[in-house]
Formats: sequence, structure tokens, C-alpha cells
Amino acid sequence: MDILEFGRGILQKQPFSVLLGAELEKFEQGFAELHLPVRDELKQQHGFVHGGAVSYLADNALTYAGASVLGQVLTLEMKINYSRPAIGERLIARAEVESHGKRQAVCSCKVYALKDGEEKLCAIAQGTVLVTG
Repeated sequence: MDILEFGRGILQKQPFSVLLGAELEKFEQGFAELHLPVRDELKQQHGFVHGGAVSYLADNALTYAGASVLGQVLTLEMKINYSRPAIGERLIARAEVESHGKRQAVCSCKVYALKDGEEKLCAIAQGTVLVTG
């Protein structure tokens, strides 16, 4: 089994990720890309994707990126900056490992909203993930 299929299996064991409809599109050493199809249940009153859904996607992408170099991890901390409302058909989170040791990794993530074939940056996150085992 390759790392992408392994990662997709892990995602399917996360009830919250399944509820939201998250999809793991890329997973390789030091990098992860998750997608979230946008539907009305994920939007707030102005029609934008709720910040909690954007934050979830960034958090999970950061964790996947860190896990690719460390194994089983949990998020220790995360900071997110929202740069524009998330409007579109799909959110795309691309996370990469910036630095890591044996027990933790610092990762960054950019979240894009895909609308009519164009990606627009809507959030930037940074987090630290910690080995759990």
C-alpha cells in the first residue's frame, strides 16, 4: 500500500472528516493536500465557508504533513490568518513541513478557495505537531 492510500484510510477513520466530506488528494514526504467540497451546511450567514471549516482543513493538512515525517502525531498548536472570504465550489489546503526533529514538526499551510477554475488564497496557517507514541 502506498502512502496516499494509507493516508486516505486514516481519513476514513476520522468521523468528523467523513461528516465534512474531506478528501486527501496528495500525501508524500513533507507534504499533504486536502480538499473540502463546499456545500451549504458549511457556510455562514453571508454565504462564505465558515471559518471553523477553513480552520479544520488547515489543521488536518498540517497534521498530515507532519505525520509524513514523524508518524503518529497530534496538533500541539496552530495559528491561522484569514485573508479573504472563502467563496467557491471547493477548498484546497496545501501543507508542508518547514522544520522537524524527532518529536515535533513545524508546518505551514495555505488554504485556497476554488471558484470557476481559479484558486484564491483565503487563509494561511502555521502549526506544530507532536509525536504521540
